[in-house]
Amino acid sequence: MLLEILSPENQIFEGEISSVIFPGSNGKFQVLKNHAPIISFLSEGNISYVTNNKNEILSISSGVVEVFENKICALIETNSK
Repeated sequence: MLLEILSPENQIFEGEISSVIFPGSNGKFQVLKNHAPIISFLSEGNISYVTNNKNEILSISSGVVEVFENKICALIETNSK
């Protein structure tokens, strides 16, 4: 799957991943390969994703994510300035 994480300032990440966990507005949810299409608001918390067998964590304050045909695009606001 391709994950792209964008903030108003820059592109934070773009690359292939095997899984990702988002802090959804109704609780955490995981996206794996061939996930059904969704659009969801994101709450304050951590985006956790696995790329090249390495876990990465990104702290966010809010955002929105779209999942469609194994491409995930997250538009986020970060906690750090």
